[in-house]
Amino acid sequence: MLMSSARNARASQVPNYERHRPEQTLLYQLVQQHYPVFKSSLDDQGQSLPRYVQREFEDFLQCGRLEYGFLRVRCEDCHHERLVAFSCKRRGFCPSCGARRMVESAALLVDEVFPAEPIRQWVLSFPFQLRFLLARYPELMGKVLSIVYRILSTHLIKKAGFTKATAQSGSVTLIQRFGSALNLNVHYHMLFLDGIYTEDGHGKQRFHRVKAPTHDELNTLVHTLSHRIARCLEKRGVLERDAENTWLTLEEEEGDVLTQLQGASVTYRIATGPQQGRKVFTLQTLPGRENQADTNSRVANYAGFSLHAGVMAEAHQRDKLERLCRYISRPAISEKRLALTANGQIRYELKTPYRNGTTHVIFEPLDFIAKLAALVPKPRVNLTRFHGLFAPNSKHRVQVTPAKRAKSPINRKVSILAGVTRAPQSATAL
Repeated sequence: MLMSSARNARASQVPNYERHRPEQTLLYQLVQQHYPVFKSSLDDQGQSLPRYVQREFEDFLQCGRLEYGFLRVRCEDCHHERLVAFSCKRRGFCPSCGARRMVESAALLVDEVFPAEPIRQWVLSFPFQLRFLLARYPELMGKVLSIVYRILSTHLIKKAGFTKATAQSGSVTLIQRFGSALNLNVHYHMLFLDGIYTEDGHGKQRFHRVKAPTHDELNTLVHTLSHRIARCLEKRGVLERDAENTWLTLEEEEGDVLTQLQGASVTYRIATGPQQGRKVFTLQTLPGRENQADTNSRVANYAGFSLHAGVMAEAHQRDKLERLCRYISRPAISEKRLALTANGQIRYELKTPYRNGTTHVIFEPLDFIAKLAALVPKPRVNLTRFHGLFAPNSKHRVQVTPAKRAKSPINRKVSILAGVTRAPQSATAL
C-alpha cells in the first residue's frame, strides 16, 4: 500500500507530545471576551443565534481545557502519565480540531483513496448570490455538485476518446465555506483523476491520461456550468432570470439573525455596530497590479463563476498530493495571521494579497464574532463528497483505490473525514 510522507515521518520519529493550551491564544481570548457581549446584544434585540452556532462557541471555549474533562494516558513501560484534554470536534472555526482533521483527512486520501495516477485540482467559485444560497440551503450543494461532476467527468471521457458507457473518472470534493478574508465563500475544491479508467478484456481497470485543459476548453466549461446550474435552480424555484438580470426568489424570515450575518459576510460588509452595512475596512500595503488577460492560463471566468485547473500532482508526487490535500482541508482560521491593533481592532492578514494591493482586513471585535458565526456549517452537512470510481457504491473502487475496499457502506474513517455526524468527545491527539 502507498504510504504518505506524514505517516512515514511519524513512524521514524519518537513522538513528543506537548499539550495544547488554547487559553493562551489570541483567538480564544477574543471569543472568551467578546462572544458573551455579542450574545447579550442580540438578546437585547430579541434575537438569538441558532442553537448549533451557540454550541460551536460554547464547545470551542471548552476545547483543550483540562477542567472540562480529560483522559489519563499511562505508558505501559515506564508508567509515566499525561493528561490529555477533550476536544470539541467542531467544524466551524476551531484551529486545533481543524488542524487535526486536516492531517487525518490528507493522510486518508493519499494512503487509501487516490491511486498512483496524476491528480488535478479543479476549483469552482460562484457569484455572491449563489454563495449565499448554498450557505443558507446546504441541501442544494449536492444538487449543484452533481451537475459539476457530470460536466467535468464527461469532458474528460470525451477528451480521452471514450463514452460514458465504457469509461469512468473519479473525484473527491472538499466543500470550503470560507475565504482568506474570513468571508463566507462556498466553493468547491475537486481533486479529479487527470484521466479516465476503462475495463480491458480481462476485467482489469486501465488508466488513460488526458492532456491538461486549455484556456478555450475552460471557457466552454465555465459557460456550460453557469447555464446548467442556473437552469437547475430555476426549476427548483429559487432563481429567476430574464434577458438581462438574474435574481434569487427567497422568502425573508423575520428574526433570522444568522441569515443577516451570512449575507454581510458573503458581500464583505460589516454585520453589526454603527458601521453596519458598510464595506469591511481593508489595509493596502502593496502597490496594485494590472489584471492582464492570459490566454495560456488555466482559469476562466464568466458571470461571477470562476473555474481554475492549474494545479496538479504527477503519479510519483505523493508528497505534493498530500500537501494539496492538506491545503484544501485546512481550517478556516490561521492564528498566525491574526493580530490586535493598537486601538483594539482585529487585523487579519490575507493569505494572498488582492490585485489592488490589499493585504489585511480590519474588524471591530463584535463584527469579528459575527464573521465567525457566519462560518459555522449546519449539523450533519457532509462537506466531503466522493464521486465516480471513488464513490462508496462503485463496483470498481476495489480495483482502483489503494485500500482495495469493495462496495460497502462508508467505513468509520471515511465517516470521520466526511463529518456526517459529531462523534462523542474524545481526547485531543495533537
